[in-house]
Amino acid sequence: MTLDFSIILDNWQLFASGLVVTLVVSVIAVAAGFVIAIPVALMALSHRRWLRMLASAYVEWFRNIPFIVVLYIFFYGLPFACLRLPEVAVGCVALAFYAGTYFSEVIRGAVLAIPKGQLEAARAIGMSYFMGMREIVAPQTLKIFLPPSTNTAISMIKETSVLSTITVAEITYQGLVVQGATFAPFEVFITTAALYWLITSAFAFGMHRIERAAGVAQGGQQARQSLADRYLQIGTRRYE
Repeated sequence: MTLDFSIILDNWQLFASGLVVTLVVSVIAVAAGFVIAIPVALMALSHRRWLRMLASAYVEWFRNIPFIVVLYIFFYGLPFACLRLPEVAVGCVALAFYAGTYFSEVIRGAVLAIPKGQLEAARAIGMSYFMGMREIVAPQTLKIFLPPSTNTAISMIKETSVLSTITVAEITYQGLVVQGATFAPFEVFITTAALYWLITSAFAFGMHRIERAAGVAQGGQQARQSLADRYLQIGTRRYE
């Protein structure tokens, strides 16, 4: 078997266009998914039962359904609600809600990993629940949150390939176009795989640098103020 990668060079503009679409969709969907995840995680941690039930219903619904089915529900369901969006927009919305499920569980797990006594101590010095979460709990969850959130984001980047089924012109869709025109599936999908590998590897490298900069990489030393000092400084600012 002879491989002819000149086919890829002849169609590089299609692959470049698909790469740009994949990057744009990934950034929008992952960012929006994280924004969605924050209130969902807080609802799941709430003392109010009805809020926990709503969060659980959201998580269980999206987590237990394949993304391609979720995508079709949005793609065919939104027109029934008299809301017609471009295919790219539908893909971003569907992937954002899907990503929000996993990010919310990562956030919830990171918060639960922090000893409850720290939030109770914050409440004891007069801080509200949300202020205690923001000032005391949230900064400590960073080292727990970053590694699994990186894996989740990478999974969402790869899930963008499913958007080819609704004709979003991302990498996989463009690969299918080239393959249909050239009948060279091996060369096309090797190139497609290499592009996904390039994106996810670059993202993982960037996140690893962020982890190291934050002092939370494995084996790294995290330089931060003691919790007692933070309590004292926050209390001083509060009562000044």
